[in-house]
This record gives sequence, structure tokens and C-alpha cells, in this order.
Amino acid sequence: MAKLLVPLVVLGAVAGAPPPPLPTLLCARTGLLAVPPLLDRGAVELRLADNFIGAVGRADFANMSSLVHLTLSRNGLRRLAPGAFADLRALRALHLDGNRLPALSGAQLRGLANLRHLILANNQLAAIEPAAFAAFAATVEDLDLSHNNLPALPWDAVAAMASLATLTLDHNLLERVPAGTVARLPRLTRLDLTANRLRALPPVPGPPGPMLAAGGNPLHCNCELLWLRRLAQPERLESCASPAPLAGRLLWAVPEEELTCRAPSIAGAAAHPPAVIEGQPLRLECAANGDPAPALHWLGPDGRLVQNGSRRAVGLDGALELRVATLDDHGAFTCVASNAAGEAAARVAVAVLPLPVPHGDAGDAGAAGASDMARAGANETRAPGERRVVAAEVTAASARIRWLPQRHVPGVRVFQIQYNSSGDEAPVYRLLPPSSRSFTLRDLAAGREYELCVAALQGSAPTGGGGGGGPSPPLTQPLGCVRFSTAPSGSMSPPGCSAPARPHFLGGTVIIVIGAAIAASVLLFILILTARYKAAARRGPPLASACSQTSGPPPPPTPEPGAGTGAVTGAPPPRCPWAPVATASPDGPGPGAMGPYRGSTRAGGGEAAVLRPSFGSTHWMLESTV
Repeated sequence: MAKLLVPLVVLGAVAGAPPPPLPTLLCARTGLLAVPPLLDRGAVELRLADNFIGAVGRADFANMSSLVHLTLSRNGLRRLAPGAFADLRALRALHLDGNRLPALSGAQLRGLANLRHLILANNQLAAIEPAAFAAFAATVEDLDLSHNNLPALPWDAVAAMASLATLTLDHNLLERVPAGTVARLPRLTRLDLTANRLRALPPVPGPPGPMLAAGGNPLHCNCELLWLRRLAQPERLESCASPAPLAGRLLWAVPEEELTCRAPSIAGAAAHPPAVIEGQPLRLECAANGDPAPALHWLGPDGRLVQNGSRRAVGLDGALELRVATLDDHGAFTCVASNAAGEAAARVAVAVLPLPVPHGDAGDAGAAGASDMARAGANETRAPGERRVVAAEVTAASARIRWLPQRHVPGVRVFQIQYNSSGDEAPVYRLLPPSSRSFTLRDLAAGREYELCVAALQGSAPTGGGGGGGPSPPLTQPLGCVRFSTAPSGSMSPPGCSAPARPHFLGGTVIIVIGAAIAASVLLFILILTARYKAAARRGPPLASACSQTSGPPPPPTPEPGAGTGAVTGAPPPRCPWAPVATASPDGPGPGAMGPYRGSTRAGGGEAAVLRPSFGSTHWMLESTV
């Protein structure tokens, strides 16, 4: 059969002979459609070239920790699973050339900690993530990315390859090589940039420096290529594509005096519009000529270089956009154009007018609010009469932003807050209801300066002219900006601010509350018992003694054993001084019955009593008198 796996070739010998050679698996040209599942996991070299393996899975090379050389060339590979080579910790050479890989991600080459040679030529690579080379950045010596579709490389990741000796990048779509990248590769001996789209080349270190091949690029021959002209020899193929007098000539044949540069000149610089109200956008444009094309940058009114951020951004064409103008932008910006031949500068005046503060009558809530905010805004740098937005109660991690009620701005849909810090230029936005007058920013960074602006977003702008165009975007009415600084980390809380309650403090408070509730319940129970006792006492005095009423004569006293005739014990209880009344009682039966006996009279008096039988049938207890 055509699809047979060539057996493992092991040359062994009897005891005492030299050790056998390392095991090698040869599976080339056998028509494999996938990685064989029954591979020898102890193999040192594995060759699977010239097959039809379209994908490599996570388990295909699992546990092959002894593999040193792996060849997967010319298989038509389209997919590498994340971690497909994670177990190949001893791998030194990986050949993936002649496949159809479209891109490389950070997880696909994970685990190759000892890789020395990575061959990825003749693929369809159009993008490579910076993390793709992270696993072997310190060990790789040979990197071949030729014959791909790469418009750019993760140059910072390439520059981190301290052991790199050969870098092959020919036949790609590279348009630039950042200056200083090659200088950061101390062991580089060969750099191939043939057949790309490079118009300029940064100087490479030398002499001796790496051997460079850069033919087939549309080089712009000017003074920036003097270093390459001095390295040129008749056998080199670098040629000029521009300027027109030098087009088509080999660089080594161009005299050095013809490789010239032209200093930049400012063709025009202006602000559009030249004057704005605080909070409105502004665009500064600058055009410059020179050879090579000059790079443009801007200096602010304070003389500092303008950096890209949330409020300011320099475009690829050199234009500076101020998304939200502040009073700090009032003054003159400087456009600076520079190239290898020199630099030129031009000043652009910018006028930023402060927002007017409306003065309401005595009943207007806005007047009172302005006075209150003026007192609170310790970080505001503007005059009190111009204060529109105030940062108050500023701590290390929060700030309370207040602004005046906007009665003069009709149709406010939402308020927008935009801010950024000096350490992070990424803008942060907040949208608030139209009834808002303040907002507390939280999770701020300690010890940083923040710049914040507030704007009111109104309804759609009128289209005008009765045209049938679509709805216009909402109008933005700037309200003002403020700059404030958060307190340093570890600083004390400002007066009036209390530290957040600690968990153990809250737990103790709960225990105290529960204990107080229990004590109050016990006290209430005691008070109820006391009240009931006093109510019972008011119904009648307690009995001082008890008497008995029997239906017959009392029993004789029993003498105490061993005592004289005069000592007796068990004296009978005193006889009740009541005489039973023989008449029928309305509340119960007569004498001898177990119910209440009423109608007895005291001898010699006219009082009546109510007798109730005690436990037994012969004794009666005095209950009450009538």
C-alpha cells in the first residue's frame, strides 16, 4: 500500500558494542493525511515532510520531550493548534517552510524554550503577533521568514533576540525598518531584505557589521543612503527608484556628491478656526517640503512637545487636532519640520476665549450655585467670575465635579464628562442625565494631574434650507474645563472626610446592638411582672394566717414521744371565728360541699365571709369578707 509508515530504524548490537544511534522516524513522501498516532514518543528526530498534513493538534506531539529536530515542510499546513509544540522542550530545529500558514499567534509556538532554528519560509504569513517569538527570544539563532506576505514585523520582538545570527526577510511587503532595530542585534551576521518595498534603510552597525542584501527595493537615493553607497561594490544589486535623475541606476555607480538632501521649508501653517471659545475643537495644519520628506511635530505655547492624548492628537499628515480647547492652549503653537538636512519652524497663533458666565437674578438658583462652587473649587486656576466647572473634595482616589445649572442651554439631552490623567492619555467619558449638577469621580490614580471638561449634548442641529438630508448629529455645547491634582498615595484624608468603616468595627457594632436588644427585652419583661404584681396587691391584702373549719370536733393533740404529759405536738390550727349559716347559699352548696361556701357569719357580729375549700374535703380557706 502507498500509505505505509516506514518502520523505526534502530541499529543495535549485543552487549559490549557501541551504543545505538539516536532513533529517527522517517515518514517523508508516504501520503500521510495526519500526524501518525502511534509515533515513538522517545524519538529524537522526526521527518514528516512532503505529505498532506493540513493541521497539527494539541495531542499530536504530546509527551515527546526528547525530540530535537522536527520537519513538517511542504505539507500544506493551514492550522497549528495553540500549544501544539508545548511538550517539545528539547526541540532545537523546527521546519515549517512550504506550507500555507496565514498568521502566527502567541500560543502556537508556546513551549519551545530551547529552539535555535525556526524556518517559516514560503508560507502565506500576513501577520505575526509580538508574543509569537516570546518563548525562544533568548535562544533562537536562525529566523527565516522569506517569501511571505508580511507588510510589517513586530520589530521590538525581533530586536529582543539577543542570540540571533541570521535574519532572512526577502520577498515580503516590508515598507520600513525602524531605526536602531539592527543595532540592537549584537550577534547578527546576515540580514536579507531583498525584494521588499523599502524606500529607505536605516544604517546598520559596522564595520564589520552584518552582511546586508537589499536589492530589489524601490530605494530613494539621497544623503540618507550615503552609508550604503560606501559599502556598495560592483556585484551588489541595490538600485535607485527615485529621484528622477537617478532612477534605474545602481547605487554603487552613483557618485556620492549626487546623493543630496534638501532642507525642509514650511509651505503653510494655520489654525482653523483661529479663535474658539473654551471647550470647542480646533485644528492646526502645517505643510512642509524637503528631501527626504520632513517629519512634523508641534510645540505648545509652553514650549513643550505636544504628545498624542485624549485632547490632542497629531495625525499622519502632521495636522494637530485639539478636540477640546482650554485656556492653556491660548497662545502660539510652533510647527517644526525636520529631516536629515535640517529643520524649519513656523508659529501659529491660537486664541481661546473663556466661556461667559451668565448673571441671574436673586431668585435664580444658578447664582447661588456659582457662589457655592467658587468657594469649593480650591484646585481651579481661573478667576472666580469665570469659574464654570469646579473640582471639589479632591482626595487621592476621588474628586467631586460640579458645574453651573445650564438654563441658558435649551434642549439638553445629556451631560458629557471627558477627562484624562498625566500618566494615561487614554480618554475616559461619562454621560449623565440632564438634571445632574455634580458627579463624583472614583478610582482615580493618586498623585496625578487630571484635565477634565464638561459639555452639554443638545438635540439635532437644524438642517437649514429645508433640504431632505438625514438627521444631523447632536450639538455639543462646551460648558468648561478644569485641571486638578489628586493627593499623593498614603496621604491623610482631608478634613471632613472619614475613613471607611473597618470590618471588625462593623462586627462589634452589630454585637452591641443585639446585646442591647436582648437587655431591653429582659427589662421589659421584668417591668410587666412588676406591674402585674402591684395590680394583684391592690385587690386585697395578703392573708396573715389560715384557719380551718371542720365539720366535727378537732382531733386530740398527739403527745411527743419521750416527753412529759404536758408536752404535745401537732397542735390543731385555730378554729375559724365563723359560724356556718344553715341557710341556703346562692353561690354554692352548704357546709361540707367542695364549692365556695358563702353566708357564714362571725359570732357576735354581722360580717359575712366567703370560704373556699382547700386541698381536701374538710378544710376551708378564707377568700374574702363582705
